[in-house]
Amino acid sequence: MLNLAVIHEAIGRALPDEECLVFRDRRFTWSEFGDRTRRLARVFQQAGLGCHRERAELANHESGQDHVAVYLLNGNEYLETLYGAMKARAVGFNVNYRYVDEELAYLFGDADARAVVFHRRFAPTLARIREQLSGVALWLQVEDGSGAEPFPGAVDYEQAIREAEPLEPEGLSPDDLYLLYTGGTTGMPKGVLWRQEEILRAALIPPRTEAELDALVARATRSPGAVRALPTPPFMHGAAQWAAFSSWHAGATVVVQSNPERLDPNDVWSTVERERVSIMTLVGDAFARPLLAALDEKSYDLSSLRTITSGGAILTAATKDALLEAVPTARILDTLGSSESGQQAVQISKPGEKASTGDFDLVDENQVLREDLSGLVAPGSGETGWLARTGPMPLGYLGDADKTARTFPVIEGVRYSVPGDRAVAEPGGRLRLLGRDSVTINSGGEKIFAEEVEHALKHHPAVYDAVVTGTPHERFGQQVTAIVRLREGARVDEQELRESCVSHIARYKLPRAFVFVDEIVRAPSGKADYRWARATAEAAL
Repeated sequence: MLNLAVIHEAIGRALPDEECLVFRDRRFTWSEFGDRTRRLARVFQQAGLGCHRERAELANHESGQDHVAVYLLNGNEYLETLYGAMKARAVGFNVNYRYVDEELAYLFGDADARAVVFHRRFAPTLARIREQLSGVALWLQVEDGSGAEPFPGAVDYEQAIREAEPLEPEGLSPDDLYLLYTGGTTGMPKGVLWRQEEILRAALIPPRTEAELDALVARATRSPGAVRALPTPPFMHGAAQWAAFSSWHAGATVVVQSNPERLDPNDVWSTVERERVSIMTLVGDAFARPLLAALDEKSYDLSSLRTITSGGAILTAATKDALLEAVPTARILDTLGSSESGQQAVQISKPGEKASTGDFDLVDENQVLREDLSGLVAPGSGETGWLARTGPMPLGYLGDADKTARTFPVIEGVRYSVPGDRAVAEPGGRLRLLGRDSVTINSGGEKIFAEEVEHALKHHPAVYDAVVTGTPHERFGQQVTAIVRLREGARVDEQELRESCVSHIARYKLPRAFVFVDEIVRAPSGKADYRWARATAEAAL
């Protein structure tokens, strides 16, 4: 059966005494992790949470299951909550722990949260907005040593698990939901509703039939624990969740770094060395560059590392080359996808090969649609279109029928997911990514993709990080404005940066204005925060 909890239970029965998850000094076997999630499922069930309307009764933008807000840093509790909710036929959803009161109140209201699982450090924030969250039936507080004032009426997470009887999951279905909120870096976050069968096929290692499930379990038992996977991004980011789920489907051990509060490069590399991690997931240059800088200061035994995966943000060619040089045992799997599409394209870089930026091989059931959505772009034509997928895709956006219809249009009887990425189809199934349309800059009638300019800027050795946005311009309507963080001690003027970009982009795309900053604000996932970028640029100019 194509259901995440069913698959996890099946592998757990086959590998009861093998390590399932490692976090700090806690090592959970598959049997222990399964028992904790079943007890947590009982806690949710006793609070009245579950499935109240089956999929056949609902429109694509509707949910018949109760929603559990996962307001946590990385740790065993995050993944336990997701799977515990599934086993009660409720559904967990990701909460950005950097959100302020107003953003959180919007998110919980949009999701109609019925339960909140949170680290104690977030209790004061929740207390301030509690009156706006009258629909919450259960508050589960995870102790984190922060010393924050506890949340009145909250139940201690560990106590709740200890006192609950394990719930044997019943009625689990391929129609059960997987709910992932978008990052909200270009607008308000939206809840993307997937059937579990569809997210398995689109983004994870999917057994398609009962026989394939048996085969998957058999493969997982051949070399249990041989693969040890470290997703470094926050689990509130889809790429980290998908990395953990897929690793478990291969019988791997999921490892969580000791310091989940921020990206701590030395903690990450220490974890790789100590736990003999073989697969590590990161998010573009925002994660890779600090990790590489740490290797200049201290050496680690990284010989166990075989694959470095990246998704969700730009991983430039220069950074790939540096990673391959620093970790010669590894290859780099650069993936392209989104909350609304799953995996769409990949690029593999190996030691000894010259890496590139923005060029991918399309995954099956993905293609480029014409700008007017009238058909497919001809490969090699140079025409800019929309990256789209058919086949497995989300049902839609929670509570938003109009946006569901726009993002998932039916064209000539075929339903597509069109999340908003612009691309060019190259011959031989290749793809050249241009960037997200929502951050496109219209300057003098020309469309300029922010991410394309960011790629170009990062080729200059003095540039540590860059985000590009549009700011008002009297003549052109908008101008390209680059917010740049230079490497420590680096000096470079604006014209030199422009000239450096010329070999990568046309002159009309060059930044007209620059804002130099000591730090670029990104989401904890590593993605660019374009709302921050626009406000910072406009304030500076």
